[in-house]
Amino acid sequence: MSNRAFVIVGASLAGAKAAETLREEGFDGRLVLIGDEPERPYERPPLTKDYLRGESPREKTFVHPEGYYEEHSIELMRTTAVTAIDPARSRVTLGDGAELGFDRLLMATGAEPRRISIPGAGLDGVRYLRTLADCDVLRGDLETGGRLVVVGAGWIGAEFSASARQRGCEVTVIDPASVPLERVFGTELGTFYRDVHRGHGVEMLLGTGVERFEGGDRVQRVKTSDGRTIECDFAVVAIGVVPRTGLASAAGLKTNNGIVVDQSLAASAPTVFAAGDVANAWHPFYERYVRVEHWANALHQGPAAARAMLGRPVAYDRLPYFYSDQYDVGMEYSGLATPEDEVVFRGDPASRQFVAFWLRAQRVIAGMNVNVWDVNDQVQALIRSRRPVEVDALTDPDTPLDSVHGEPINGTN
Repeated sequence: MSNRAFVIVGASLAGAKAAETLREEGFDGRLVLIGDEPERPYERPPLTKDYLRGESPREKTFVHPEGYYEEHSIELMRTTAVTAIDPARSRVTLGDGAELGFDRLLMATGAEPRRISIPGAGLDGVRYLRTLADCDVLRGDLETGGRLVVVGAGWIGAEFSASARQRGCEVTVIDPASVPLERVFGTELGTFYRDVHRGHGVEMLLGTGVERFEGGDRVQRVKTSDGRTIECDFAVVAIGVVPRTGLASAAGLKTNNGIVVDQSLAASAPTVFAAGDVANAWHPFYERYVRVEHWANALHQGPAAARAMLGRPVAYDRLPYFYSDQYDVGMEYSGLATPEDEVVFRGDPASRQFVAFWLRAQRVIAGMNVNVWDVNDQVQALIRSRRPVEVDALTDPDTPLDSVHGEPINGTN
């Protein structure tokens, strides 16, 4: 048995999958997985979907069964704070002052909700959704029902709003953007999602912000920046997340919109790696740093980091991918587009069955299939080809996607 010790800070999906991979790849040294929550590692998508709505059991949220960690000699430390890491001394300091030595360290500290700083933000009933404990509280709110204000029309806000409507709550969404998800998709697809929510009875107050929360001990009203008053029984703030880089910064690791890592997910200290929401990784395909906050990235990046920790050659180049289910609208998105890129459609968005493509210089740089399945591999192939496409063929539902191509650019095959 090896006398080496690997420590993972962050009992997240990325951290748990890294631990799993280390054992599968033959690492037989000491393996410690440290989390600050009382739960064993779990997945976050159910927290805005089926588990939130009470449609799936709590057990289904967890990455591994209860006995997995003990069976695989993984020391899972729950409700444990890490107060410092020292790459030079190869030490992790815990909240009780104890130290752990390591030969390799993985930072999988994730992200935390961006807090809102307005009057009344501390009132009871003003909620955030990031953890399983947060979700349990909100499940109780949905059981009680009533009027809900969601501040923010990004992914968490949109998915939570859909689940709340499905549970019968009256929902008002407030966001300064002109349409939901505008920062991600731009106007056309944001308009599509706005109309989906309105069609299910959500009041969309867009182009305005929140000035303050009002109430006694508990929130009762929300005042908007354009002077409206919205009565509510509780509110959810969903204005994005920020990567948890405090430990890394204090340890002298390079940080910039996350922990900066190379394509092998190695940080600026030679024995430290990072994966998941917190990792701002050099991406070989895009030739720039990319930080991805979605489930699929944590699922695959944790194992890649584990292999790199073992000295295996790693070049993490998966295309960003995420999915979302809102009401009867399911989608998958691959790639990395900006709202300024051109959007074209294969199929009619009004039918709620279509594929959207984002084009730059006539090349596909991202694609989103909505209620159309088994095409994601073909979408990713178009992105990776870097070839210009015939737009008429791309948007023609009768032309197979795998036959849509053009001439190579700069010799790309």
